[in-house]
Amino acid sequence: MTTEQNAALAMRPPAVKINTISFSDVKAALADGWRDFRRAPLIGLFFGGIYAAGGIAILLLLNIWHQPWWIIPIAVGFPLIGPFVAVGLYEVSRRLMVGEALEWGAILTVVLEQRKRQVSWMAFVVLFIFWMWLYEVRMLLAIFLGFKTPSTLEGFFKVVTTTSEGIGFLIVGSGVGAGLAFVLFCTTVIAIPLLLDREIDLITAIISSFKAVFQNLAPMIGWGVIVAALTIAALVPVFLGLLVVLPVLGHATWHLYRRVIVLAPQ
Repeated sequence: MTTEQNAALAMRPPAVKINTISFSDVKAALADGWRDFRRAPLIGLFFGGIYAAGGIAILLLLNIWHQPWWIIPIAVGFPLIGPFVAVGLYEVSRRLMVGEALEWGAILTVVLEQRKRQVSWMAFVVLFIFWMWLYEVRMLLAIFLGFKTPSTLEGFFKVVTTTSEGIGFLIVGSGVGAGLAFVLFCTTVIAIPLLLDREIDLITAIISSFKAVFQNLAPMIGWGVIVAALTIAALVPVFLGLLVVLPVLGHATWHLYRRVIVLAPQ
């Protein structure tokens, strides 16, 4: 084998092996996430606070712009960017796992350094799908409600629950949203922690993430349902529930990733 061939082999991403997991692994990952949050609560509250503050800021801006009803589709789509925000939480769980010190400066440095790595490209993917969701909502509003689009949150609830057009909007919008959410879930659930953990290219990470989901379809969908349910519940008290829910789910996602993926030693 030539020197060039050896160099090419050395540059290949590490082999990714996908384990078959069960619902017990999902339960264990959630328990591990709660444990990590209790071990580093201030860091968890910090990252959860960033996410909650972003949601509250959007709510205030929508009220200023006199379009408060937009908070519903934004709140539904807002969790889509959660995996990217949770990079700092993945790093905390990684450090706890290997026994490294939890230093604020070091953790924030790792987060900021992701802009130079493949995670930054994943951010574009996440935000693009989030933008698609908002565009689809706007298009469906025009199709189903047209000039009936309400200017208040109360009016929006009344239209979508008491008119045939509004109910049609809810049904089709829910289907479109579920489809986009599933695609993004498959794209990011394993890929983002994998990109943080190893020097691996974006396409390999995304393919590995899709394979992991479809090889473990039932438990992974179960995990997605848990994430969606807890996140929606956390949004109810004006996004404040995210202070705890986001860090717990972020830590748990890391542990689920470690149960699903086995990498060759670096």
